[in-house]
Amino acid sequence: MKRFWADVAIDTDGVIRLDGRPVRTPGRAPLALPTPALADAIADEWRAVGDTIDPRAMPLTGLANAAIDRVAPDPQAFAAGLAAYAESDLLCYRAEAPAELVTREEAAWDPLLAWARKRYDIHFETISGVMHQPQPAATIARLADAVASRPPFELVALQPIVTIAGTLVGALALAEKAISADDLWSAAIVDETWQAELWGEDPEAAKARAARRQDFDSAVRFLSLLE
Repeated sequence: MKRFWADVAIDTDGVIRLDGRPVRTPGRAPLALPTPALADAIADEWRAVGDTIDPRAMPLTGLANAAIDRVAPDPQAFAAGLAAYAESDLLCYRAEAPAELVTREEAAWDPLLAWARKRYDIHFETISGVMHQPQPAATIARLADAVASRPPFELVALQPIVTIAGTLVGALALAEKAISADDLWSAAIVDETWQAELWGEDPEAAKARAARRQDFDSAVRFLSLLE
């Protein structure tokens, strides 16, 4: 679609307007943002559009559309799907060897599990290998409650963070400022970093990781703009 507007503005309800007309989501709802910071950032995405609209260059708009169209109609169902990641959290599946990789995983992942234990009064079972390890029912239930208590715009930001990093615990720690985005990213790619150091960097793997990092950073920024 070609650009058809000259002016981008934000009304008093946080709705983005193009030449006075409200921007609408794919579901035809007004694109209304919950915070001035997010509204400003999304307005800037629309101002930066060139001759044609490229949705890939507008990640914040895409997340906001999803929050309004996909999450807000049934936030509990969306939250339940996100909470299910607690059953297979990356932090619980450890390498058996070599010793240096085991040590790196412990250094990156144990503090996050300790934070979750203290924050939510829960316990995770860790395992060496990739066979599924069931987690205590109380752990799953408490994390499900922690996710379900969050509003739609926060839920939609958490989803890519969880899926890209592979850890619900890490995403919740990030949302509660118990870990920085850079440290969470480093924790999420401990194994990849180890493999690259051991065997050399694969160009295709590096390209895929960079794309994941871009999506991760967009979600982190979206989350920060909700404050």
